Amino acid sequence: GFVDFNSPQDLARLRPLNLYGWSKHLFDRWVARRVERGERTPPQWAGVKFFNVYGPNEYHKGTMKSVVAHLHPQLQQGNAARLFKSYRHDYPHGGQLRDFVYVRDCVDVMLWLAETPSVSGLLNIGSGKARSFLDLAHATMAALDLAPRVEFIEMPESLRDKYQYFTEADLTRLRAAGYRRPMTSLEDGVRDYVRTYLATDDCYR
Repeated sequence: GFVDFNSPQDLARLRPLNLYGWSKHLFDRWVARRVERGERTPPQWAGVKFFNVYGPNEYHKGTMKSVVAHLHPQLQQGNAARLFKSYRHDYPHGGQLRDFVYVRDCVDVMLWLAETPSVSGLLNIGSGKARSFLDLAHATMAALDLAPRVEFIEMPESLRDKYQYFTEADLTRLRAAGYRRPMTSLEDGVRDYVRTYLATDDCYR
């Protein structure tokens, strides 16, 4: 269900798993209904769905920081990377998949939209490639020149029935609209984040 459809009918089939998702989704549905009815819209408008964003200047977000930001202090203290166990037989521990997108790519798409007034619509912003949490942990350890060391921990019961095991942004509409720049690979993004920001004296540079 990660295709960036614009029709109210397609959007109505989606069922977000939390209040944050619902708040975004209801706004998208409201916009889609207005467009379908031919009501007035701004000269340019865009509703964007960000996938799992990571990168500098997220430090104020507490528990909502990216996994990279959570893993880095664990690893710096000499601990193993701690990841949630899987509770589905078709996904191994650490094999849960997410579309991790570097914040630089998100900013680049937003700037491109601001410079391209002919583009309007509901658009996904992600890497377009699902990767595992184990991949993410390995990339973080590699950026710190550490040997892989992972510990799998229990997921809080309050999350288990709401947990997504797979996300991947379909970027068809974004590419069709004219955005051509490649998205940063997980390994390159994590390396830049860790070495340029997290592992320095000034993580806000």
